[in-house]
Amino acid sequence: MASPPIRFLIVGPSWVGDMVMAQSLFKIIKTEHSESTIAVLAPAWSAPVLARMPEVDSSIAMPVGHGALGLRERFRLGKQLKGEFDHAIVLPGSLKSALVPWLARIPVRTGFVGEQRYGLLNDIRKLDKKALPLHVQRVAALGKRKSAEAPTLNDIPKPKLVTDEANKIAACERVGLNPNKKTLALCPGAEFGPAKQWPIPHFASVAAWGIEQGYQLIVLGSDKDTKAAQEICQRAKGTKDLTGKTSLGDAIDLMSIASHVVSNDSGLMHIAAALDSHVIAIYGSSSDDYTPPLSDDATKLSLNLSCSPCFQRTCPLGHLDCLNKIDANKVIECIK
Repeated sequence: MASPPIRFLIVGPSWVGDMVMAQSLFKIIKTEHSESTIAVLAPAWSAPVLARMPEVDSSIAMPVGHGALGLRERFRLGKQLKGEFDHAIVLPGSLKSALVPWLARIPVRTGFVGEQRYGLLNDIRKLDKKALPLHVQRVAALGKRKSAEAPTLNDIPKPKLVTDEANKIAACERVGLNPNKKTLALCPGAEFGPAKQWPIPHFASVAAWGIEQGYQLIVLGSDKDTKAAQEICQRAKGTKDLTGKTSLGDAIDLMSIASHVVSNDSGLMHIAAALDSHVIAIYGSSSDDYTPPLSDDATKLSLNLSCSPCFQRTCPLGHLDCLNKIDANKVIECIK
């Protein structure tokens, strides 16, 4: 007699890029447990991303903001989820992220030790950073048995978002884009800080070249990136600023029309990698050895200076050579 389907609850991350990379785990689960169901407990903002992952059956909005303890809300949610799931996988490393599966009394609760989560997790793993140097390897390993060999990058299925075609057409109409015209997208933001942000004049040079070549130029990002986008638009007339003007779901669908995406190491870079765009990913203070774009059609640009990666929000030496010295022509050659 066949065993019943496993009902998985995944406690998801709080960052866009990490959520995209988590799709590799969802793919592994569906491959190894084809009849299983996957629900993802994550911040409400992530719903449009999860909706574009065919492996995810449902999403549950975390009622507590990032960084907040919110014991009362977690207790209430845990009570609501009792009996609903068989196996929980907790991706964040914090103690509080393991509370809801424990409160819900989910039989199997998997995760790395993190903040001393003994007891909250009962399938607890110790993270071997040498065996699992990439973030996506660590995510994927939680979908395997504890005794399994460390997954290599070649073993891990890559994220692949499925766009909402009807919404793509509607979003293009709303913002005045031609979905059939060759498009170049720029993503100048990076939530972490300026040490991950390629200089705006360099982005503008790429935009000006793209317009000369007949590309439809768009700048994507949140309202925090609007100042940067406006400067790009001033320097490269004809560029369309969409920062802060679209929902995350719209941004995903609009990005899918771009043949090329130039991006800092950011959440939008990982979204672009999970679409059918050629991604040119620019690395400064961070490392493509930890969070590379998971795509066969990606170009990674890093100068690998002696002072980088420093993983600092701002350049500790004050010169930001790791990004300033990546010339715009180098990016243009990648697009060519």
